[in-house]
Amino acid sequence: MTREEVRARIHEIGIIPAVRLYSAEDALFAAEAVCGAGIPIVEVTMTVPGAVDVIRTLTRQNTGLLVGAGTVLYVETARRCLDAGAAFLTSPGLDHDIVNFALGRGVVVFPGALTPTEIMAASKAGSDFVKIYPCFANGGPRYIQALKMPFPDIPLIASGGVDQQNAGEFILAGAAALGIGGHLIHRDAIKRRERGWIHELSRRYINMVKEARAQMTGGKP
Repeated sequence: MTREEVRARIHEIGIIPAVRLYSAEDALFAAEAVCGAGIPIVEVTMTVPGAVDVIRTLTRQNTGLLVGAGTVLYVETARRCLDAGAAFLTSPGLDHDIVNFALGRGVVVFPGALTPTEIMAASKAGSDFVKIYPCFANGGPRYIQALKMPFPDIPLIASGGVDQQNAGEFILAGAAALGIGGHLIHRDAIKRRERGWIHELSRRYINMVKEARAQMTGGKP
């Protein structure tokens, strides 16, 4: 997929499940479970053992799944992830070297940022989105709403503390998409290999995003 197609896909889906687990096997199960539930996108964080191999396996086995790399801290790591097939890169903070590397490879990138200064810097650097992280700990939906006042044209991804109680509120506040970790990919569900649990949570979040977007557009899809 092209950079433009990946960017559009992230906008369309509106949910980026963050796979942050303790083994490659767990990560593969989680990715396949959310994809099977109707969320064909995952962010495999570099904290997963063998994360690059997980990305490579997922991109080879499921061409319909948009696989990205998360918690990318170094350019060399970014290079390995892209070589493995990652379609986007994201990091907890703003690293201009990583952003420039991604842009040079024509790949979607969205660094983490928190302050208005960081958001401006990330946007001016050419980032496709700006991930507001950790979002809930710094005001949650109200913070996103406040940021959209000066930055109406910068697509913001809410990440960190997004759950079933506030997911819809984040969208209504102006978030372009939601980064969701353990509140979607529940560790107990992974441990017990309860695919139905993941499917139910995925269904709920999909509906929350759809309903919030419909409310913003007066009921239009």
